[in-house]
Amino acid sequence: MITLKNFRIVALTEATSFLILLVASVLKRTTDVDLVPILGPLHGLLFVAYVAMAIYLRPEQGWDTKTTALILLGAVVPFGGYVVDRWLTSSSRSTATP
Repeated sequence: MITLKNFRIVALTEATSFLILLVASVLKRTTDVDLVPILGPLHGLLFVAYVAMAIYLRPEQGWDTKTTALILLGAVVPFGGYVVDRWLTSSSRSTATP
């Protein structure tokens, strides 16, 4: 069952994996450490889960097109998942925009 709580967990995990992947990319270029072949597919799986869960939750949560687009943008911007999670947990959040 896909819940908002599960989505928040995936959003935080996806955002963290994205940042770790960025660090791994720098390490790959500056050292002999290459974690990208491991971290890349893992992050890709989390990214796909994030997008699928956001689309699945859209009708249930009543997100309009703008809100959904901003939530999806959170998957491609560093720290975006953290912002989305913060917005989702905010007690004063509006259902119109994150």
